[in-house]
Amino acid sequence: MTEWLPWLILLPLLWATAAFLLGPGRGARLAIGTTAVQLALAFALAFELGSGSGAPVHRVGGWGAPLGIDLVADGLSALILILTQLVALPLFVYARIYFAAAAPAWFWPLAGFLVAGMNALVLSADLFNLYVTLEIVGLAAVGLVAMGGTAGQLAAALRYLLATLVGSGMYLLGVALVYGSYGTVSIATLTPLVSAGAPLAVWFAGGLLLIGLMVKTALFPFHGWLPPAHGGAPAPVSALVSALVVKASFYLILRLWLGPFAAMAEVAAALPAVLGAAAILWGSWRAVRAQRLKALVAWSTVAQVGYLFLIFPLLGADQLALHAGGMQVLAHGLAKAAMFASVGVLIQATGRDAVAGVAGVAACLPLTLFAFGLAGVTLMGLPPSGGFLAKWLLIEAALLRGRWDMVIVVFAGGLLAATYVFRVLQQAFLATPGGEALRVDRRRLATLEWTAFALAVASILVGLRGMEILRLLGVGA
Repeated sequence: MTEWLPWLILLPLLWATAAFLLGPGRGARLAIGTTAVQLALAFALAFELGSGSGAPVHRVGGWGAPLGIDLVADGLSALILILTQLVALPLFVYARIYFAAAAPAWFWPLAGFLVAGMNALVLSADLFNLYVTLEIVGLAAVGLVAMGGTAGQLAAALRYLLATLVGSGMYLLGVALVYGSYGTVSIATLTPLVSAGAPLAVWFAGGLLLIGLMVKTALFPFHGWLPPAHGGAPAPVSALVSALVVKASFYLILRLWLGPFAAMAEVAAALPAVLGAAAILWGSWRAVRAQRLKALVAWSTVAQVGYLFLIFPLLGADQLALHAGGMQVLAHGLAKAAMFASVGVLIQATGRDAVAGVAGVAACLPLTLFAFGLAGVTLMGLPPSGGFLAKWLLIEAALLRGRWDMVIVVFAGGLLAATYVFRVLQQAFLATPGGEALRVDRRRLATLEWTAFALAVASILVGLRGMEILRLLGVGA
């Protein structure tokens, strides 16, 4: 299996380059076909890990760490790989139809580089390569946000670019301090070296790494760039970056927290949880008050990211918190892609990006509304969705440690999520202001509807296959 690992990186790079050479707007079929192969490889990796054969390591060019580059896979990285391909494949089908009339010039090359960066990031095993891959993901995402070329999209992309450069600069400075202290950037080599008695420079480096990655994850109060970027981009772009990109920097925080900086993590464990709780409450409240559909879903992302950071004070030998975080990543990625895809259909059908503008769509777009509702079930944490299993595990881990404050935050976040989801559903069942039925070309929107529905169903089904996912997360934990 180790010889397959580089192909998860090379395949998207190859089709992204081919799409660039083919010219503006070209490469959709190539992207869809190759991503299907990538999904098969990701599942094959997960099955091999689940069989107990151990975590595969591929030494690029035959040179291993510390001089060469190692690609390493375990249960957590396999889960992110599956999520990346599982979200990208239907969204590429969606984008091919969505952009049929006027495809943005460089959507397919940028999307390919984003997927390649995501795959390389979760397989990388040293701090500097993680920086390089994180930059590829971030810059590709900025390019996708700016792709529409409107004043609002360009302004949002510039804010996003500033945030990602600030976060990357802090991360790179932290890496430099770690290298200056220990002479290596290999995670495996650093893990036994960094201790509670580490030099002050290493403690400072850990703080820089944590804050820089929080900025890139859009954790409260570093979230200001996310709502305009995700809420202003075209629907396929919003779905792709909201489902995947913010997970990349969270994945790195979790890797560092469980690896080299585990000894320091105990000191700073409360900070991510406090900011996560604030993100849940503030992001949910802003979503409740949002007047635009895409702004509502974007603020929902700010809130849902908060759940990921509640796990840090709860991480322990029982792995409940780790399992909760992994399930939340998977369920939220699928549900958020489905929700943005559904909103894209609603905007295409009504011509309006307003919550009040969806009145009457229940009669003409029931499948889209059902997909939006199913995604909302996952975000609310209702059974049998993956979101329910994630929040159940999080509550169980909190109760074992007597953290009733976290339990209250989780329940409050679920109630607020129900409020903003039902705002849209209620409005959709109201009559149009003029009392006339909406006229919608269902045939043109059919593929978009079914793609959104498939993503929403997947966010429910992961809850029904929870045991297999939790076993996978246990590999290498």
